Amino acid sequence: MGPSGSGLVRAGAGRSLAAVLLALWVSAAAAQQPLEVELQAPDSVRPLLERHVRLLAREDVTLPEAVADQSAMARRTRREVSDLLATEGYFSSEVRFDRSEAGRWTLKVEPGKQSKIAAVDLRFEGEIAQGRSDDPTHLDALRAEWGLREGEPFRQATWDGAKQRLLDAVSAQRYAAARIVSSRAEVDPDAASVRLSITVDSGPTFYLGPLQVSGLRELPADLVERYSTLAVGVPYDREALLAFQSGLQNTPHFASVIVDIERDPALAAAVPVRVQVSEALPKRVGFGVGFSTNTGYRVETNYRDLNIFRRGWEFSTGLRIEQRRQSAYADVFLPPEEAGHRYSFGALIDRSDLEGLKISTQAIGAARSRVRGNIETQIALRLQHEKLEPDGAEVRTQNALTANWTWIRREVNDLLDPRDGYVLEFQIGGGAAIALADQDFVRLYSRYVHYQPVAERDVFIVRAEGGVTLAPSRDGIPQDFLFRTGGSQTVRGYGYQSLGVAEGDAVVGGRYLGVASAEYVHWLKPEWGAAVFVDAGDAADTREDFDLRTGYGVGARWRSPAGPLAIDLAYGHSERNLELHFGVAIAF
Repeated sequence: MGPSGSGLVRAGAGRSLAAVLLALWVSAAAAQQPLEVELQAPDSVRPLLERHVRLLAREDVTLPEAVADQSAMARRTRREVSDLLATEGYFSSEVRFDRSEAGRWTLKVEPGKQSKIAAVDLRFEGEIAQGRSDDPTHLDALRAEWGLREGEPFRQATWDGAKQRLLDAVSAQRYAAARIVSSRAEVDPDAASVRLSITVDSGPTFYLGPLQVSGLRELPADLVERYSTLAVGVPYDREALLAFQSGLQNTPHFASVIVDIERDPALAAAVPVRVQVSEALPKRVGFGVGFSTNTGYRVETNYRDLNIFRRGWEFSTGLRIEQRRQSAYADVFLPPEEAGHRYSFGALIDRSDLEGLKISTQAIGAARSRVRGNIETQIALRLQHEKLEPDGAEVRTQNALTANWTWIRREVNDLLDPRDGYVLEFQIGGGAAIALADQDFVRLYSRYVHYQPVAERDVFIVRAEGGVTLAPSRDGIPQDFLFRTGGSQTVRGYGYQSLGVAEGDAVVGGRYLGVASAEYVHWLKPEWGAAVFVDAGDAADTREDFDLRTGYGVGARWRSPAGPLAIDLAYGHSERNLELHFGVAIAF
């Protein structure tokens, strides 16, 4: 009986276990019953609720088994809806559930009347309350810039944003330790109104003290001070500190820069300016390849040392070999002086073969440049030897000591890919017979490019440039001080440097230049665009010989990782010929 009895026990145990598992499965299935929630609410608040209320935003909502848990879920949702509506100014909302249908709840929301701002009370304490002698209207301007007006709907997000903007405006200049000492929104649900009050304590005026630099290891201790645009004793200005930080970051010496002050009122009389830097790798070697329709295929290499002689001097040298031009250079850039001027000197060997004119140049030079905001100026002296070999004409050599002054203003939204603003440039240069030149000459040049945004992404570009070299003739004047044009970025539809003065079978520079261009770029996608353009211009040796050559066409634009790429197909009206203009460079 033992064996058969043992089997009966096992069989009974198996049936009992199956029954338990079945019961658990049924219980779990009941606990996981899906719940459908229908929202009944005005269109003014429906998107807000559907986006943020968890019971509405989720697709996998299940109904709890226990009645108490269902009631708790309903209470949490009603509280969540009420709190959410309050952030939008609905303080008398009614929220209820209809749970009469199993597995389907109806959420009914009556938001009530949205509260409006009834009054705004802005108060100021601290030194700012006494008024600024340099700007008596400062407080009036702060009140005028306040973002919330009487009669506007109240929203918590706009209230918080307005307070932060007010604090930022106060602390942007002078009052670095400004703080909000009190803010209050008094709600009257019956009147559907809110009274706002805020008090800002400016604290004392902060005056800048000396720089406190940390992070320098190999670079000279005074390098940061030489780049400084801040003066000791001037009132604190956040934009000035950010401009100083940006200027340091843009130098090749530093990998990262942080400029700030400690906002302790006890230090306000002369707060130290803390400058924390991380030095960049001092030595770099680069290689690159590229192609353009102007000068053909290109390979190049360059080497840069940012700290020669451990004095923060920057040494840069390179070699570029193109199909129609080859050059080698070496330059040394010194750190800025106290006035912001930066000196440099270098040497250049250059050879080109363009439009039948072979030019070989050896030059040494020195320059003094300065960047102040968006304006850059430079004065350069250059001693050069030039050999000209025009096809079908006499070979000649000439020496010249020249001086050139350049002024550039860049007022654009993006230096690398501008869409709004302008670039204006002037140049004055020349040479004298008493300083190696064959004759006295003065060169005047100007360029203007205007970027006008159109619609959401398009841009209309207008470009004009002109120049004149004042001299009895072009004889003995270096080609850099004469003018040739044609090609990409000048007069499209004509070969690069093909518009100028005919000498033998070659095209050489003339004493007059005039170019104008209009271009419209329509961006089909953020990276891809199409362009239409018309160019006109010429370079000549006399005003009588000046004859505008017109080119027009279409092009494609691509914002590539290596920089903007342009492909233009242009028709040269005078030559009755199509020219393809293309340029891109890839560095690695």
